[in-house]
Amino acid sequence: MGGYAVFVWPSYALTALVLWLNWYLPRKQHEKALRQLKRRRKVDKK
Repeated sequence: MGGYAVFVWPSYALTALVLWLNWYLPRKQHEKALRQLKRRRKVDKK
């Protein structure tokens, strides 16, 4: 890579991390919201 590997590979890693976070964080937030809704529904039925 002509001496630029020290810049290129961390850029790939950072890009992969950002892509993974863009997938992971909304998924966890959605799961948390579903748990809260299920809990509320359970409380309302009592």
